[in-house]
Amino acid sequence: MTVDLRGSALAAFAALLADPTRAAFCCALLDGRAWTAGELARSAGVAPSTASEHLSRLITGGLLAEARQGRHRYVRLASTAVATVIEDLAVFAQATAEAAAPTGAAAAPTADAPAGDAPAGDAPAPAARSAPRNLGEATRQSAEARARTCYDHLAGRLGVTLADALLDHGLVTDRAGLAVTERGHHWLAAQAIELPPHAGRPGGRPVVRSCLDWTERRSHLGGALGAALCRTALDRAWVERIGTGRALKVTPDGCRALRELLGVEVS
Repeated sequence: MTVDLRGSALAAFAALLADPTRAAFCCALLDGRAWTAGELARSAGVAPSTASEHLSRLITGGLLAEARQGRHRYVRLASTAVATVIEDLAVFAQATAEAAAPTGAAAAPTADAPAGDAPAGDAPAPAARSAPRNLGEATRQSAEARARTCYDHLAGRLGVTLADALLDHGLVTDRAGLAVTERGHHWLAAQAIELPPHAGRPGGRPVVRSCLDWTERRSHLGGALGAALCRTALDRAWVERIGTGRALKVTPDGCRALRELLGVEVS
């Protein structure tokens, strides 16, 4: 692939995210699910006609993909590669804003901060979040801090705890960059957890990558491994979604499985 060193392609890509509404849409879609145009409009606080214009630009630019079902138009992030870029940019933008803020000043909420009770991208660290406006919002934030999805992998205290356990058991190593060990591959096979065959290959998704967790200020695991673990946890009912948001609840079966497989105690 030839890289455009003049920067025109980069400028065009940056322009897609330079609008707060479009940035908010992309961050909302980091929950890994498809949203209707109306849902995104309500989450960003814009008119449906305005949302439609922004969505068309994002789809044309290759960041979003759409599907129509009856009279409904659903959109989602176009690929895991797009999700990774959005996620990394959100982390970098927040860190830059915090570094630039005067000492003692709280950073302003960013585009990926939750909007009302709607699902959003991985939420900023507590210091950068606005105080909950009501009991329902406080409950949601607390649940998301315990366990949630971050695009297609596990985040919150649960995600960080699992990352620590995989490292402690030698299933993942960080000695020369994150990688699944031979022991880890055997463990995955024993649990019937499959990684996509193209993971780690040129053009494919990284096998495992570090993802900064906003609420824990430490890393959880993304990449093909993170997605496989999240999919397994949902399919085997180790975790279940709370309502329509990103928050997850570890089930009794999940507590037993995590304790037996990784020695993890989940409260």
